[in-house]
Amino acid sequence: MSEFLPEGKLINTRENIKVLSSPSALREAMQTQKILEATAVLCDSGHNLTVRFGSFRGIIPREEGAVGIKDGSVRDIAVISRVNRPVCFVVTDIKTDQSGEEYAVLSREKAQKICLESYISKLRRGDVVTAAITHLESFGAFADIGCGIVALMPIDSISVSRIEHPKERFRVGMEIKAVIKSIENGRISLSQKELLGTWEQNAEGFSAGETVSGIVRSVENYGAFIELTPNLAGLAESREGVKVGQQASVYIKSIIPEKMKIKLIIIDTFEAKHAPEKQNYFYTGDHISRFLYSPEGCKKVVETVFD
Repeated sequence: MSEFLPEGKLINTRENIKVLSSPSALREAMQTQKILEATAVLCDSGHNLTVRFGSFRGIIPREEGAVGIKDGSVRDIAVISRVNRPVCFVVTDIKTDQSGEEYAVLSREKAQKICLESYISKLRRGDVVTAAITHLESFGAFADIGCGIVALMPIDSISVSRIEHPKERFRVGMEIKAVIKSIENGRISLSQKELLGTWEQNAEGFSAGETVSGIVRSVENYGAFIELTPNLAGLAESREGVKVGQQASVYIKSIIPEKMKIKLIIIDTFEAKHAPEKQNYFYTGDHISRFLYSPEGCKKVVETVFD
């Protein structure tokens, strides 16, 4: 179970589950309108969610399941899909059922509205947020940026190096850092590549003469692009049988910062599954105004300006 803070951060309070499970603690949470988080264990035929925290039971009525359910702008799948996943909520009432057992009445919609007003409405382009991946599509990754409010990270904003599908970078439930890329008509778009380091920062980990591992990301008639890190790729000379997605062993022939190029020679390629790894973030601040990917003095300028 977690408690939502106004600035949008979640703090782990699992050690307080037993305390929050008591009627007195839940009444206090109801009075202060604390946003809590727990796992939904059941969605009944009426699309009411059951949440358990400790020995206590909570019910999120269907119409309180998400912002937009009441007016029909959001489909019931937004409620059904929460089973076995964490949900945020506020306690709105404590009642007694026919057997005399007390249970809490909860509202996810109210929690989302509080989150929207106190946190998400204050976000601006360039703000760095913590998010959790909710689902993946070929065109991008969807991530929860607070209380089940979801934003899209387009596939071309995930990393500088090209990928065929977001599943190569993320898995559902993975916690990530992201930058607010745009806010239009209430829809928030995210980006991550600005946090994964500049060309020079990534290239510093490599030297000419080394043989290193990589992933084949693109095969052209003039060569193959090999990803060395999510934000760095080099061009290898053409070689027969090389396919996109293969693991590769490559020899670094030269590194040319002024041209933003790394020349490679493929030693070997082979088929192997590549599981998403935890991202290495070079930028750890709360806001980024400008990201210059290309080295200073490079003829080709690659940058993102947020402010």
